[in-house]
Amino acid sequence: MGSKSLFLFFALLCFSVSLRFAFADNDEEADPGLVMNFYKDTCPQAEDIIREQVRLLYKRHKNTAFSWLRNIFHDCAVESCDASLLLDSTRRTLSEKEMDRSFGMRNFRYIEDIKEAVERECPGVVSCADILVLSGRDGIVALGGPYIPLKTGRRDGRKSRAELLEQYLPDHNESMSVVLERFSAIGIDTPGVVALLGAHSVGRTHCVKLVHRLYPEVDSALNPQHVEHMLHKCPDAIPDPKAVQYVRNDRGTPMVLDNNYYRNILDNKGLMLVDHQLAVDKRTKPFVKKMAKSQGYFFKEFSRAITILSENNPLTGTKGEIRKQCNVANKHH
Repeated sequence: MGSKSLFLFFALLCFSVSLRFAFADNDEEADPGLVMNFYKDTCPQAEDIIREQVRLLYKRHKNTAFSWLRNIFHDCAVESCDASLLLDSTRRTLSEKEMDRSFGMRNFRYIEDIKEAVERECPGVVSCADILVLSGRDGIVALGGPYIPLKTGRRDGRKSRAELLEQYLPDHNESMSVVLERFSAIGIDTPGVVALLGAHSVGRTHCVKLVHRLYPEVDSALNPQHVEHMLHKCPDAIPDPKAVQYVRNDRGTPMVLDNNYYRNILDNKGLMLVDHQLAVDKRTKPFVKKMAKSQGYFFKEFSRAITILSENNPLTGTKGEIRKQCNVANKHH
């Protein structure tokens, strides 16, 4: 090879290497992944608007906060934190919202209210996935829980994952081994699982989910004093699905996210089997005891677990889309 050809070869090599680095840089710029304050340049008011909407909606409808907290679990635990939970059914696909694992989920219309408020300020910029996560974070604060700094930058999925719910979401009757395995698969360890179930400190459990512990015979593990209250609230072995029959998860502080839940389950006042198992299983009981004694420890582990859950396999960069409405995917022509 002549010196001229050799020079040309090296020049081309250097050019291709620099081009590759340039593209790599562009890729990184295009997809920083999840970061704190992702919208600081594109919609600086986004998080304030979401926080204010949550505050106003909570003032009018206190039970919205339970729903926002539950949304994080039901969306992010199922393969990806991408707001697939919010999609309505279509002629071709069933909505996740309509599946048995989503029983009792409600207040989705209020997510649309928050989305509309954000769209008025910054059309087409903020994803429903980020709104779902941030409204959950602010709902936790409304319930007296800790403020958890969460990253943003998620984009919205285009399809429902209804067929995967049972594969990812543990049922209230599952063994503790299954519950721990499901969460472990997304990086949440045993104390994290114990803390996440502390969300049962607020809200209510529908009778249909707990009558098997009362009929035909009362579960002997239940605290007799609590059984009386449960039977009063759930007087039928087969509850009428149209009647809203339920028991408050925590009769002491039903509207406050606190460590009272752990004291209740240690006193055999857990409503669902998963609550009871949490208090007796040798893998989880030490953490239940620790959280019953220390609200600070509960909040620390809860914050850590929510953070991991909220960062589960998100769509970022150019993946997914920014939905115009949270309940329908955008039309692509």
